[in-house]
Amino acid sequence: MDNNQDFKVEDLEQEQGENTVPSEEQEPKRPSAFREIMSWVIPFVIAVVLVYVLKTYVIINANVPSGSMENTIMTGDNLIGFRLAYQFSDPKRGDVIIFPAPDEPNEKYIKRIIGLPGEKLTIKEGKVYINGELLEEDYLSKEWLPGGDINDGYTDLEFDIPEDSYFVMGDNRTNSHDARFWNNTYVTRDKIIGKAIFIYWPFADAKWF
Repeated sequence: MDNNQDFKVEDLEQEQGENTVPSEEQEPKRPSAFREIMSWVIPFVIAVVLVYVLKTYVIINANVPSGSMENTIMTGDNLIGFRLAYQFSDPKRGDVIIFPAPDEPNEKYIKRIIGLPGEKLTIKEGKVYINGELLEEDYLSKEWLPGGDINDGYTDLEFDIPEDSYFVMGDNRTNSHDARFWNNTYVTRDKIIGKAIFIYWPFADAKWF
């Protein structure tokens, strides 16, 4: 009799287990609407912050509206500059830099560094001399001749560049409003926004500096 009762008890427990409705704690939880929304919002916010940080502290996007740097940079070219280029090294002769125009700070200019701090720069008969030595400028696409919109290539000029300052000019010497003509002649290092590194548009002009 005892054995039969044991079997009945076990059978009853199995039947009860099969008919038992899972409690709320056992049901899988669905993500709340708030969590689902945040799963979309958070990546978007992170992306926006990253773009802001990159544009504010790392790169600068610039459009060139004039021909003062032709044929290195053509009118209408879009390029990227690197804001951190001179955090750990000094600007070098030949670098193409982006900076506020010394006479018009609201304007941004793109020019090439020609003279370095402490140097004596002389312009004579369309040639540049640094401390009396002729500067070779293979980036100039054409000879610097009289007859352009800005015609002083054959006017003798002399500049003693102060410390922590740079003398810049456009590559299109006969059509570039640059340090030769500014009231505030030099670009100080702290005013350099960045170094031009890549032309990305139009594709035909794309190149690294």
